[in-house]
Amino acid sequence: MIGRTAIAAVAACLLAAAGAVAQDEVPFVTTPDAVTLVMLELAGVGERDHVIDLGSGDGRIVITAARRFGASGLGVEIVADLVRQSRDFARAAGVSGRVEFREQDLFRTDLGRATVVTMYLLPDVNLQLRPSLLALAPGTRIVSHDWDMGDWAPDRTVTVEVPEKTLGRDKSSRVHLWRVPAQVGGRWCAAGASLDITQRFQRFSATLASPGEAAPSAVFDGRIDGTALIAEGASAASLALEGSVLTLRHAGVASGRRFTRTTGSSCR
Repeated sequence: MIGRTAIAAVAACLLAAAGAVAQDEVPFVTTPDAVTLVMLELAGVGERDHVIDLGSGDGRIVITAARRFGASGLGVEIVADLVRQSRDFARAAGVSGRVEFREQDLFRTDLGRATVVTMYLLPDVNLQLRPSLLALAPGTRIVSHDWDMGDWAPDRTVTVEVPEKTLGRDKSSRVHLWRVPAQVGGRWCAAGASLDITQRFQRFSATLASPGEAAPSAVFDGRIDGTALIAEGASAASLALEGSVLTLRHAGVASGRRFTRTTGSSCR
């Protein structure tokens, strides 16, 4: 991807001291082509995807997504010359009908259509974007070159050797992937049972209980992959969110029971 970042450690230190970062303070640094390909492959980009690249520079990640993987895309860039250059490159690549480039502040960009969001930004910018990214549809893939999302741990990280990398000491890049988890924390109710879920990003803990029982029927922990909650360990439980209904499956207790969220303190 083409991104806007500072890789040098001194830049990160300056940003940490400065606090919030405006988009026009994020410098433009191109992403090596090998890293661009790994980002798109790690996200599993295909013909049905719409890729939004935040800080798209000369547009190469959106253009590559369209040309190599058949996706549609949007590149958001605040520098007018880079936007014009991106449009020229898209025409030359024969993909101008599937991609768009806008001169726009990335913080004002509507991400709702994205199935994949790509970024090469500064750490503080990633953190400012994180609430908007977590609000996207469950299963949306987020891919970041080099920088993470703080305590929202990536689902997967790949290291790419980049001998031509000019900034920083390491001749390699890290590519991080997240899948937006469904927001399932809270109390869920079904006939004769309650399900209490605590959630921290893509990690969850669920307690299944029945009225009048002194102890929970089951307690299981696991991870959220889009709309699927998969327990770890010996419980063999899984839950699937379909619309507003959470279905418990493949468990020894209450398998197939359907739960709906409640805002109350108890299940009736």
